[in-house]
Amino acid sequence: MLSKLKILAFRDKEMRRFVREIALQINPETLHHGLSTEFGDAIGSDTAGTILKFHTQTPQTMSFDFVIDSTGVVPGVRNVQDAVKDFRDLAYAYQGKIHSPHYLKLVWGGLTFKCMLSSLDVDYEMFDPRGRALRARLKAAFKQHQTPQEIARRGDKKSADLTHAERVTSARTLPGMTHDVYDRADLYPHVARANDLDDLVHLVPGAVLKFPPAES
Repeated sequence: MLSKLKILAFRDKEMRRFVREIALQINPETLHHGLSTEFGDAIGSDTAGTILKFHTQTPQTMSFDFVIDSTGVVPGVRNVQDAVKDFRDLAYAYQGKIHSPHYLKLVWGGLTFKCMLSSLDVDYEMFDPRGRALRARLKAAFKQHQTPQEIARRGDKKSADLTHAERVTSARTLPGMTHDVYDRADLYPHVARANDLDDLVHLVPGAVLKFPPAES
């Protein structure tokens, strides 16, 4: 069975509250995946070369063209304008309750790409006698979306210069959690003070503890 590229919509940045999905009538012929790294001022340079200083990796991009066709050559669409509107409502329309368009996930074969629509161009073609388009070509571009949890993982949660939050489970101890964040278990009194903990042994499962920047 032919696998169709699907676009799933979510109404929260953690991408847990699923709204609905659509499958493209005709799969794109190509996908363009863009990755980019930015660099700051060079650390040093001479006639032999320049030492680059890493600054950040910008959000990845994904873009592709696809066709919506109501000529009957490919089944699935009876009205092009309605199908284009359905895509716009899913991926582009502003959602007042979340103050943004939907968060999206592209899924096709081995591809999974969390994103938001960044641009959309629509060309209408092949009009019937009443002036209604029988085909539309859409050029869609998407920019990567990362959940807060994914950003924390990519940013190295063990960095001692940042404040982190960790959830207590029944198997975790304060020294153990402190070691997981700072690679130093001896900083647990620092964490206890930051969270106003009186009992350092019996932690409450489900509670969220703050792990502020490590004391020097």
